[in-house]
Amino acid sequence: MSTLLLVEDDEALGLAIEFSLKNEGYEVVKASSVKEAKHQFDHHTFDLIILDIGLPDGNGYDLCLHFKERSDTSVIFLTALDEEANVVMGLDIGGDDYITKPFRVKELMSRVKVQLRKQAHSESSSMILTSENIKIDMNLVKVYKNLDSISLTNLEYKLLLMFMMNANKALKREELLLHITEGAEVFFDENTLSVYIRRLRDKVEDDPKNPQFIITQRGLGYRWSKEVSRE
Repeated sequence: MSTLLLVEDDEALGLAIEFSLKNEGYEVVKASSVKEAKHQFDHHTFDLIILDIGLPDGNGYDLCLHFKERSDTSVIFLTALDEEANVVMGLDIGGDDYITKPFRVKELMSRVKVQLRKQAHSESSSMILTSENIKIDMNLVKVYKNLDSISLTNLEYKLLLMFMMNANKALKREELLLHITEGAEVFFDENTLSVYIRRLRDKVEDDPKNPQFIITQRGLGYRWSKEVSRE
C-alpha cells in the first residue's frame, strides 16, 4: 500500500481528496500547514506528496524545496494559480506535476497513479546505493565497505537496505520490525531489533560506539544520517 502526504489547508477540499485517495486503496496522512507537513515528513515514509501552494504559514514552493533536499519523493502541486510562470516555477524547483483548481477527482487520481509508477520504476532501476564508504549492489545482493565485501545476514541486509533507501528520515521501530520480519516465521520484538542494529553497526561503522551512519532517534527509532546516491 502506498502512503501519501496530503498538504492542503482547505479543510473541505482536503477531506474530499483524502476520501477519494483512501477509496483507491492509498494510506493518507494529512497536514494543513508548513510546520505540520515538515513534522509528518520527518516521522513517516511517503511514496508521494500532494502539495498545495498557498499555506497559512508559508508556501508550497519552499516546502517542496525542503522535501527535495531530503528525499526524491515525487511531488504534485495543487493550486488555483494557473499562470505559466507559476507552473514553470513549480516544475523548476523539483515538482513532478502540477494540477490547478478546480479539478476533477478522476484527473487527480490518474496523475497520482502516473507518479507512483514513475517512482517505482526509478527505484527499481537504481540498483547501486552508495553512502560515503558504504555501497549496496542490489543486483548482486552484496554490501561493500571501503570497496571490501562485508558479510551480512539476510535480516541485516534488509535492515541496511531500508535505512539507505530512506536516508535522513527517522524510521520508527515498528516500521523497521515490519520490514525485516515480512514473510519471516519468527517472533521479533524491540529488544531483538536493538540486537540487529548493534550487529549492523559493528559491520558498517568505523566506531560502533560512536555511530556516524545509524543514529538513534530518542523516543522514536533510528535514522541513516548520511546522503545516499543511486546508480
